[in-house]
Amino acid sequence: MPNTATAKPASARTVIEVPSAYPMVSLLGSSDEYIRLVEIAFPTVDILVRGNQITLEGDSADVEVIDTLLSEMLAVLKTGQALTPETVERSISLMKSGTRPSELLSTNILSNRGKTIRAKTLNQKKYVEAIDLNTVVFGIGPAGTGKTYLAVAKAVQALQAKEVNRIVLTRPAVEAGEKLGFLPGTLSEKIDPYLRPLYDALHDMIDPESIPRLITSGTIEVAPLAYMRGRTLNDAFIILDEAQNTSAQQMKMFLTRLGFGSTMVVTGDVTQVDLPGGTTSGLRVVSEILEGLDDVAFCRLTASDVVRHRLVGDIVAAYDRYDANQEIGPKQ
Repeated sequence: MPNTATAKPASARTVIEVPSAYPMVSLLGSSDEYIRLVEIAFPTVDILVRGNQITLEGDSADVEVIDTLLSEMLAVLKTGQALTPETVERSISLMKSGTRPSELLSTNILSNRGKTIRAKTLNQKKYVEAIDLNTVVFGIGPAGTGKTYLAVAKAVQALQAKEVNRIVLTRPAVEAGEKLGFLPGTLSEKIDPYLRPLYDALHDMIDPESIPRLITSGTIEVAPLAYMRGRTLNDAFIILDEAQNTSAQQMKMFLTRLGFGSTMVVTGDVTQVDLPGGTTSGLRVVSEILEGLDDVAFCRLTASDVVRHRLVGDIVAAYDRYDANQEIGPKQ
């Protein structure tokens, strides 16, 4: 009987033939950059490339995963998308979590001016699906996870499909280090910097020259949260961004603006609260109040869902580790 405590993992060898229709450089990357990322992620497998053949040899479980991964990367190439280091890294992460990258990376939310918007991580996919299935959705997570961007994309998609008559985008105009009264300009000009990220997202999804016309007609409204009080919003796609900067009372006020035929998406990062000391964030307490309520979904994104520069995810993860160490450190 073999000693199972010291037994080596089963070994396997697989040869993959890459169709000649796909140049190897598109699959392997310039100077084999992409295949090196795979080798780093799966150190138990040796990868040898000769001509249009890729040979995998090593741990049988990892060989099977890489075999499927390369097939998935080819499937992405078949859709006309080019692979990038970020795409390959996400594909590796998805495969390790048991999700096929081609199912995720080939599902489009919106296309405009040659740019396609799609979910890029498993949690982002769950977030987008939750918006399709629920009336009120909370997207909670750190900067760069696509919370606002994907919500705006779903809003534009709903408007184009005539599922709603208008889009309402709102943010609390909380003073983050600057007093509004000391900023130059009119009230509108003072508030504009708080709303700028919402305009930026819109510009990526709608022809910029049509945005002023849509705003003038009321089809798109971008306004501070205070402007929502006393209203009922019917047949609208409503997004509350930076919701961690709402008080509990403001959060209740916003949620009760919901009218018939509308969808609400609330986004925020509970680690970046700019409220005055002693004010409880409405986003922090709302999950305790509404969790489990029918037709309400909470989607939580993490540092692994950051789709900005790779370093942003590393920075978020580093801050999370620091905060965790502070919490468990010795009491003074």
